Amino acid sequence: MPPFTVLHVCMGNICRSPMAERLLVLAARQRLAKLGSGAALEDLLRSESAGTGGWHEGEEMNPPAARQIRVRGGSVDGFTARKLTSTHLAGADLILTATADQTDYVHALLPEASHRSFVLGHLGRILREIDTAALPPASTDPEGFAARAAALVAAADRGRDDKEPLPGDDLDDPWGRGDQTFQRVADEIDESLYALVDALLPGAPRSA
Repeated sequence: MPPFTVLHVCMGNICRSPMAERLLVLAARQRLAKLGSGAALEDLLRSESAGTGGWHEGEEMNPPAARQIRVRGGSVDGFTARKLTSTHLAGADLILTATADQTDYVHALLPEASHRSFVLGHLGRILREIDTAALPPASTDPEGFAARAAALVAAADRGRDDKEPLPGDDLDDPWGRGDQTFQRVADEIDESLYALVDALLPGAPRSA
């Protein structure tokens, strides 16, 4: 069974979506360690990213974005920016955008992706209202993990009817700004991603 694939989308794919891509890997890896699971993260979850603009294609991550990942214990190895395509969207089980405008772009590029695409901050708020006890049991077996993840995305899609997007759900574009702005944006990404990891792999506290 292929891993559950999360695709992160921003404009240039050198700041916000790369931070989200690598911080999700870090958060999930930390959670598996807290659970004492011997499961390989690569068998459960794939985290990728792309940009709607495409003008930074092939570039490395923006240095202050990379610093935020490293300081939190993550890795930036092997990252190169790429332009978003419909093929990327078709291969993703969950699509998380930095802003509502980018969600609209996703819907225009692949309308059938609309039920599995969310602004990251909006999804974070939705997840806190979902009754995770109604989902399939949490599991570090690939098949069980995929079943819970798919059910979570479906529940989040239903849950958005009762929780409209807010302007504050959008992530500021930190490009060209200082480390303090990158830290704030990375903190906001972390907050929403930990809500996702908590729902997928409950049962252990967040790593300090």
